[in-house]
Amino acid sequence: MANKKKSKKVPSATIATNKKARYDYFIEERIEAGVALQGWEVKSLRAGKAQIGDGYVLLKDGEAFLLGGLISPMVSTSSHTEIDPRRTRKLLLHKKEITRLIGAVERKGFTIVATALYWKRGRAKVELGLAKGKKQHDKRATEKARDWDREKGRILKGG
Repeated sequence: MANKKKSKKVPSATIATNKKARYDYFIEERIEAGVALQGWEVKSLRAGKAQIGDGYVLLKDGEAFLLGGLISPMVSTSSHTEIDPRRTRKLLLHKKEITRLIGAVERKGFTIVATALYWKRGRAKVELGLAKGKKQHDKRATEKARDWDREKGRILKGG
């Protein structure tokens, strides 16, 4: 009798992305940070119930916190603890990284936005973008360039 190997589904490493970040900001540098989560949050992330569209980082007292991220609780989550889907989550970074980020935010006028939430070796990580805000004319220029690239692709494909 031949042994049949069961094929395991490999889940996508990416949990959530912030597509609007590239539209609203010039992202200069990307940094990876761990996220301190509660048990129900990990379970919800495994189910893919997270959004970071409004996620940004607040630097306070030498620590970094993720604000604006939404992790929706699962139906089976325990009801004896208070659950806040939009709670502030601590980011796990080295002291050197935090001081460098503080310098960039205070001196150079950068903002830190969450660009992606993903799994890495069984741990939830968030990708942070050190970014400068775009003006309205910058957004229009980006959109115009994207439309032109799309049109070029159509012309080359059709002709």
